[in-house]
Amino acid sequence: MNYRMIFNTAGKVLRVEALLMALPLVVSLIYGEWQTAYGFIIAALAAFVVGYILVYLCKPKNQFMYAKEGLVTVAIAWIVVSVFGALPFTISGEISSYIDALFETVSGFTTTGASILTDVESMSHGCLMWRSFAHWIGGMGVLVFILAITSKSPDRSMHILRAEMPGPIIDKVVPRAKDTTLILYIIYSVMTAIMVILLLCGGMDLFESLVHAFGTAGTGGFSIKADGLAGYSAYHQWVIAIGMLCFGVNFNLYYLIIIGKVAGFFKSRELLVYVGIVFSAVVIICFNIYDIYGSFAETLRHSVFQTSSIITTSGFSTVDFNNWPTLSKIVLVTLMFIGGCAGSTAGGLKVSRLIIVVKKIGNDLKKVLHPRTANIVKFEGKRLDDATLNGVSSYTLVYIVLFFAIFFLLSFDTGIPTNVAMETNFTAAAACFNNVGPGLSLVGPMGSYACYSPISKIILTIAMLLGRLEIYPLLLTLTPTTWIKK
Repeated sequence: MNYRMIFNTAGKVLRVEALLMALPLVVSLIYGEWQTAYGFIIAALAAFVVGYILVYLCKPKNQFMYAKEGLVTVAIAWIVVSVFGALPFTISGEISSYIDALFETVSGFTTTGASILTDVESMSHGCLMWRSFAHWIGGMGVLVFILAITSKSPDRSMHILRAEMPGPIIDKVVPRAKDTTLILYIIYSVMTAIMVILLLCGGMDLFESLVHAFGTAGTGGFSIKADGLAGYSAYHQWVIAIGMLCFGVNFNLYYLIIIGKVAGFFKSRELLVYVGIVFSAVVIICFNIYDIYGSFAETLRHSVFQTSSIITTSGFSTVDFNNWPTLSKIVLVTLMFIGGCAGSTAGGLKVSRLIIVVKKIGNDLKKVLHPRTANIVKFEGKRLDDATLNGVSSYTLVYIVLFFAIFFLLSFDTGIPTNVAMETNFTAAAACFNNVGPGLSLVGPMGSYACYSPISKIILTIAMLLGRLEIYPLLLTLTPTTWIKK
């Protein structure tokens, strides 16, 4: 284990985080929020000093990184960036409890959008900006970006890319992993800028446009209003709904459009299934809630928005879907588990894994009926080897086990009323593990996670990290044998 490399990288991440705090600091100064500005200054100094010490003391003797070290490096980096990212909230006094501040920060970086705040509109502009900016930072993975511009080792960059980018299969759009991450971040940044411009055109001010664009791009969904996006115009809701769907698509497909391979974009099986799932969900919900709104235009808007928000694990809301019929709520909970496409900023199990699992089940059934027939499983026109198929099967099994473990642990929280405990705990576990944000009942779109005890909040914080890092990096890091020298 290359310990020096791991902690040297963590130090670099902290130094970059200190620089990133400049944006919310500037916002605090513009709005005259001096106590909040003080919190960001102290937090940024602490992150920079500790980062500098780690970089100075942990100079690696070699730059080589194995796959295991790549996984551990990603997990350690996300932990330290969250620990220091929570400091502005507590130092400024915006959130008194550090556990609450850590929950809020991890929710931001993992693009979950789950909040412990009960009065979000009383928060300072600086802290609101930091919450939403954390979505944008964590959306594509800050560590991938940092190593893309600093690493000289292609092996090192590729291990980090595989560990931090979501999905069962990570493809490079160009031969070098470093160039791949730069291209993806450019696409990500341009799409975010387009979102800001479109929201400005609809009448939002610059602050609101930025926080909502960051939340949409990172598919995070932190709101700055008590009623979510319900108070904004239909134009803004449509822009954000379409934006969420776009950011839930594999970014590699956008690169195909840029280089002129438009046909490749539309031939993507994952994209077709993703669109099919969205369309089916919208149709079902439309028919199910039409009597509530009466107007087809309003019914369609809310159906599209909430479907987009949940399948991309963004978590924005225009209505309290707690009040929707049972069928619509079941559809939304199902979408929580499916999630968006691999290689996007969305969470969940991912559409690609769903396709592969279904194909593998079909292949296994064929083998039962015709044992001597040679059946192969293909995805996006490529034959999947046994290692990939076994990897997807193993991941799905671990995913299910961990989800029910989180759900089970939450059941010990006596602070949740018995009559709503099952629905609240199940959807809270699903929403945090899949990085969605809002669930149902007490943790619905108009509720918060403040109802949970500190221990439950820690469990849900770990769940958010497990979901964003796709289980293995954090699980490997928390395993004692990982750190034993051999």
